[in-house]
Amino acid sequence: MKKEIQELVDKGEMLPLMEEFYTIQGEGFYKGTAAYFIRVGGCDVGCHWCDVKESWDAELHPPTETTKIVEKAALHSKTIVVTGGEPLTWDMTALTTQLKEKGLQVHIETSGAYPLTGTWDWICLSPKKMKLPTAEVSAKAHELKVIIFNRDDFKFAEEQAALVNDDCILYMQPEWSKRDKMIPEIVEYVMANPRWKVSLQTHKYLNIP
Repeated sequence: MKKEIQELVDKGEMLPLMEEFYTIQGEGFYKGTAAYFIRVGGCDVGCHWCDVKESWDAELHPPTETTKIVEKAALHSKTIVVTGGEPLTWDMTALTTQLKEKGLQVHIETSGAYPLTGTWDWICLSPKKMKLPTAEVSAKAHELKVIIFNRDDFKFAEEQAALVNDDCILYMQPEWSKRDKMIPEIVEYVMANPRWKVSLQTHKYLNIP
């Protein structure tokens, strides 16, 4: 990458844009809501069950001017979801400042593994065992969404729930390939521990992005 472009990426004035699309939010608190997704490339957290592994290598995704990303997003929706990859790999200040200047509601989906940058109306924290979230992201998260792949993840979920603020909404979401096995266990767990809620990847049932 040319030095000048790398400097702009480092400042967040350009971002490795993987894809952008208008769809229905499928998960968590805002499920069912029309939203415009900005998927930023780059992630070294390395979840073996990640369903967008092609997002991991930022080099595969062209550095795109943040102003252009914002202009396009504003045409589609008032609700913008920044996801990845791991968006906090990059400085989100420029992107979120420009989105907020257009009066948009700005959400992030993050593992929380990197320092929190940007201004967010909604932070969905989905922590991963391989690279735990920072204390700041845990403290500021609006929803905690723990992916349940096996029974060990119930313990991990409780450990992470102890780190978020009292108003944070707690979700358990079955990992898609294990849903038939884990959904009954999640249902049983949530009924026994009703401070938790069940989240499903409803966009996959709807067959939309």
